[in-house]
Amino acid sequence: MKSTKIENELNSYLVGGAVRDMLLNREIVERDYVVIGSTTEQMLALGFEQVGKDFPVFLHPETKAEYALARTERKQGVGYTGFVCHASPDITLEQDLLRRDLTVNAMAIDNGGNIVDPYFGQQDLNKKLLRHVSPAFSEDPLRVLRVARFAARYHYLGFTVAKETMQLMTDISQSGELNTLSAERIWQEMHRSLSESNPEVFFQRLHQCQALERIFPELNALWGKHTIRILQQAVHLTSTDPSQNPANSMSIRFAALCHDLGLGSVKYICQQLKIPNQVKSLALKVCEFHSHCHQALELKPSVILQLFNQLDIWRKPVELEDFLLTCKAVYLGNKNNKCEYYPQADYLKKLAIATKNISARAFVEQGVKGIAIKEAMQQARLNVIVKLQPEYR
Repeated sequence: MKSTKIENELNSYLVGGAVRDMLLNREIVERDYVVIGSTTEQMLALGFEQVGKDFPVFLHPETKAEYALARTERKQGVGYTGFVCHASPDITLEQDLLRRDLTVNAMAIDNGGNIVDPYFGQQDLNKKLLRHVSPAFSEDPLRVLRVARFAARYHYLGFTVAKETMQLMTDISQSGELNTLSAERIWQEMHRSLSESNPEVFFQRLHQCQALERIFPELNALWGKHTIRILQQAVHLTSTDPSQNPANSMSIRFAALCHDLGLGSVKYICQQLKIPNQVKSLALKVCEFHSHCHQALELKPSVILQLFNQLDIWRKPVELEDFLLTCKAVYLGNKNNKCEYYPQADYLKKLAIATKNISARAFVEQGVKGIAIKEAMQQARLNVIVKLQPEYR
């Protein structure tokens, strides 16, 4: 694992998620190391670049992997930032691992490939159990969201949250400490969970421990199988549609989740959680216009053209694809339909392609000027929809 001269001078261990995922035969995304018995001065002398502000974290001069000096934490304030970190050469590996959230994240591997597991993480991996390391778990409210995210990520393997850990999560939710979490951190955990194969588990666990009503009360108020089915349908469609851009999957899933909350509520949620504009735009469009999409085969040509204008398909053609796929997920999830038959999407897509071929150039060449160009284009688009509507229905 360690081969360079620099690493041979350090008593360092691979820790955390890399060890967990290695034992689960999952792809390792990041490799983090903890260094025992060292100092900031030694790390800098070896060429490491210090990047940590609250505690000493360094980037390896060659691999750029993160190396952190062993540390302990002591709760002094409120929230997930209310900690004082203490790094010292005297701190042991076991002390450093004790401050971690879950036993499956509190394992390390030494230079010889030997696993150090003082808190029985391997045993919990075998039991498929997410269990807290110590009562200090309750000191960090962010861990409620992290555990829910891990539950979503490893659900396909059969992992569950230990009852005693779920109780601590409930206690944190009832304590009011979740109110100290920043919008950015809440959205980060939600964003990552929505990208998993079972994001519904994230929200289920939060609902179970009463955290959902604190961080997403609008969704909590409409909680039920209906919402879960639609989110699951969105996951299925974004995972199996060959034309779907994976980068947009999370936005589609969020829009499906929010489709029935009401336009005002979605605007408020996006503002409160500081959700990116691209994600917000799709969620608002789905919330406002998904019913129009469901009724597309019965809409008048003028209403369809108005819908295209409101969706701004002329400038954002890709978003139309995401809108239609989200509406499909909502429709099939509502109907609990397994056949995936939703002709409305194909119908609107064909009409959109036909109307987008109309450009301003032809009217300019005819001598049309000013606002009359826009009016002429609108009329031409309407004529196309009128002409093609019987054919595509």
